[in-house]
Amino acid sequence: MSVDDVLELLQKRMSDGSFIRATISQPRAKSSEVKRIKLKPLELKGLFHIQFEYQKERILTHENIPLDAIVSPLQQALEQYKQFHIELTNETMQIQISKKMKVSIKRIFLDTEKTADYAHNRVKKYALKEGVPYPFLIRLGVQTPDGKVKNQKHDKFRQINRFVELIDDTLSHLPKDRTIRILDFGSGKSYLTFALYHYLRIEKGLDIRVTGLDLKKEVIEECQTIANDLHYEQLEFLVGDINDYTGDTAVDMVVTLHACDTATDMALAKAVKWGASVILSVPCCQHELFTQVHAPALDIMLQHGLVKERLAALATDSIRAELLTLAGYEAQLVEFIDMEHTPKNILIRAYRNDKKPSQAQIDRYVEFRTMLHATPYLEKELHALLPFIQHEI
Repeated sequence: MSVDDVLELLQKRMSDGSFIRATISQPRAKSSEVKRIKLKPLELKGLFHIQFEYQKERILTHENIPLDAIVSPLQQALEQYKQFHIELTNETMQIQISKKMKVSIKRIFLDTEKTADYAHNRVKKYALKEGVPYPFLIRLGVQTPDGKVKNQKHDKFRQINRFVELIDDTLSHLPKDRTIRILDFGSGKSYLTFALYHYLRIEKGLDIRVTGLDLKKEVIEECQTIANDLHYEQLEFLVGDINDYTGDTAVDMVVTLHACDTATDMALAKAVKWGASVILSVPCCQHELFTQVHAPALDIMLQHGLVKERLAALATDSIRAELLTLAGYEAQLVEFIDMEHTPKNILIRAYRNDKKPSQAQIDRYVEFRTMLHATPYLEKELHALLPFIQHEI
């Protein structure tokens, strides 16, 4: 079988409905940003697509490609990657493509034919289902008493479900033999705090204790009233500042959503110092680096205020993720759906692994930070935990 044969086979199987999923890995170029590509079928607006999920070192992005345009991206993948694992309804295939483009293939035919579940992709299967009344969503004004999502609340419903998906991904990283301690800094109106509690406590039956913290006294009082009325006994809301909170010495999960500017860094630093197993953070209003950035090589970009603002925000989140990595976490920047329809849709997801950084990782971080002429707040906060970093630039 040749590479062209593989291309023809994949195109045919994607078209006849027998394609279930594929994983493409082992890039030929060591410099390749995309380390792995996952493919799955998807139906959008009545048309079949293949979703490409590009997995970079710490970022996931998606592209939905119609079947009639699939040949070119598949051909590029066959040219640029060595290994393909393909699941079909009646077989699995493991394909290796050598440096000289020689194809070797291992095929395992199944005794029982699977079903390609395109229906799964026609209607989004939310963890919280439309039409099912959830008491907390009704009280928060997202649903009507019969479970219908209110017209003006569909964006919030999607955001809540996206957040629940992310929470579900964290389950394997949380303790199973004791109460799970969770803190939500800057909880605000607490749509997502209630969703987190409902999913982990009600849906999954986990032993959890959750605290939502915010500076707005009236909002906190209202949230606590709702929690009491719903008999969410292990959910509390407190008035307080992220930096001043001293109510715990160890926490399993820290959530911070839309904490402004360095308030996000305060929460991240608290999480690391507590040894939190899971950190989920959506930053907001990032001004710190905007006033610090001085990189003549980037002046073509930095001369434009709008571009400088966005670059500073992206650099801030990249620095945060890198510092978490240096502090013993597996950190990624992932897409998140934002209620206000702003570009602020990056979520920092970090799982503690206690892995020691290499000197190359340390040098890479210092070089990047020095290039920007930045003195990140989070680096200063983690100074005692990162003694191997030269903190003066």
